Amino acid sequence: MGIFELAEQLGKTLKDDARLVRLANAKEAYEKDETLGGILVEFEVQQKALENEMVKTEREEELVKMIRARIDALYKEITENPVFVELNEAQAEVNELMNSVNNTIMFNITGELPSSCTHDCSTCGGCH
Repeated sequence: MGIFELAEQLGKTLKDDARLVRLANAKEAYEKDETLGGILVEFEVQQKALENEMVKTEREEELVKMIRARIDALYKEITENPVFVELNEAQAEVNELMNSVNNTIMFNITGELPSSCTHDCSTCGGCH
């Protein structure tokens, strides 16, 4: 079996992995969440308003303060939203998986263990 056939097989296997399925479901929920989408749009609008105000030579400091407060409130609302949290956690889990896969491939190519600890002993061949 050639390299690309093996890569294709690996890709198909990874696609069915529970971590990637979780990420796909989290992305779908994120994209369909109209409430979160509205908050994200307002966040972007507020950031643009702040940018526009900051380039003015005579800006209204009270307006800047109000916009920043709203941006902070929206940021908190976004980062505490369960759909957003799930997406971030699922993405982190997939990133960890892909790092482990890459480390395994590199180990089999070079015979050397990864140089940095992932703090996940399942990805490691042993300490020191």
